[in-house]
Amino acid sequence: EVQLVESGGGLVQPGGSLRLSCAASGFTFSSYAMSWVRQAPGKGLEWVSTINSGGSRIRYADSVKGRFTISRDNAKNTLYLQMNSLKPEDTAVYSCAKYTTAWEPPPSRRLEYDYGGQGTQVTVSS
Repeated sequence: EVQLVESGGGLVQPGGSLRLSCAASGFTFSSYAMSWVRQAPGKGLEWVSTINSGGSRIRYADSVKGRFTISRDNAKNTLYLQMNSLKPEDTAVYSCAKYTTAWEPPPSRRLEYDYGGQGTQVTVSS
């Protein structure tokens, strides 16, 4: 059974940092591209970042570029998202997502993943 369990969310002041983790199990983590997606209150799902299976190819949404860093540790079956310079508009439930391929999907298919986690709440507020 595929399981994706996020952790590391919380309440942080604007300008602060958080590091999210996604513990994966039930599949060969090192064989698949992964993403972080988020959903803000009252809004649709938004793609945040993607990393390929080996960690050599990374993409970011323009809204987080330069502030967020995605990484993965295939030995620990864990995906990470380091979030710096957080803004109130980053407030959302953040989830990790697994694709069916080792390589990143094209932009039009970034929300077409086969498994997603339950998510962790990130709230940016003073």
